[in-house]
Amino acid sequence: MNRKKKVLFVLAVAGMGLLMQECHIVNENGIHNTDSVVTKKKTDKKSKKQSFNYINKKGNTLKTRIRTPKGYSRIKVEKNSLGAFLRGYEMKPDGSPVLLYNGKKKKKQNVHIAVFKLPLEKEDLQQCADSVMRVFGEYYYQCGQYDKICFTLGSGFVADFSKWSQGYTICVDGNNVSWGTAAGNDSSYASFQKFMRVVFAYSGTMNMESDSKKISMEQMQIGDIFIKGGSPGHVVMVVDLCENVEGKKAFLLAQGYMPAQEFHVLKNPLHEDDPWYYEDEVSYPFHTAEYTFDEGSLMRYK
Repeated sequence: MNRKKKVLFVLAVAGMGLLMQECHIVNENGIHNTDSVVTKKKTDKKSKKQSFNYINKKGNTLKTRIRTPKGYSRIKVEKNSLGAFLRGYEMKPDGSPVLLYNGKKKKKQNVHIAVFKLPLEKEDLQQCADSVMRVFGEYYYQCGQYDKICFTLGSGFVADFSKWSQGYTICVDGNNVSWGTAAGNDSSYASFQKFMRVVFAYSGTMNMESDSKKISMEQMQIGDIFIKGGSPGHVVMVVDLCENVEGKKAFLLAQGYMPAQEFHVLKNPLHEDDPWYYEDEVSYPFHTAEYTFDEGSLMRYK
């Protein structure tokens, strides 16, 4: 090979190497940049999804504390309805533990997302069904509808606050329950609390189930319940409801439990950061954060 050809050959080889190196670099950068873009897009998408926080820490009511899912709006409720009462109910500060009747913390603190400031008696009485009855009692008491504050006790006796407030009391002698007179019983809140303690002591999920009727998911309203009557049984309450443009529902559940404890909004075990239970997710057996309900358990109390 003469000198001229040798020089051309070396330059050609060098040029090819440079071209290959350049292609390699471009290829590497291309792959890297593409991966980087895809990763960034995925990360951004994931971050965007995770950035939606269902909890407004500054919100001090159920409505202002828990945001609805994207694409959903809270259903309209009447001004003085149970739904408006629950949505406007004061909540404990965000992150508050669920306390027992004796002031101690409930053992399981990972199943709730918010805690109602619903009054809790300092006795082991206000358990699951009692908490739901407390909600109804507080609501009707606030509305002044004393005639609707009535509950069936274990014996079948109907405890009626409107009668109680007229100076009567409930006398229990074994399985016999009857009305007696008590001058101290009136319509004051202290008297209402006393009345509710009697109800808590002698009523439960079996009475509540007997006083309820089965409904479908399409009929669901705020205040409806999922219930299993028994000793023990359990009940959770629908405390808020929203829907999307297709009419699909999502709802929040709240409960009290044993031992007697504060009324709290449950997490959804299917997605811990999102407390809403979606209509399309509901199948039976229906799993809530601490209890599983069978088909036919969705009911309307009274």
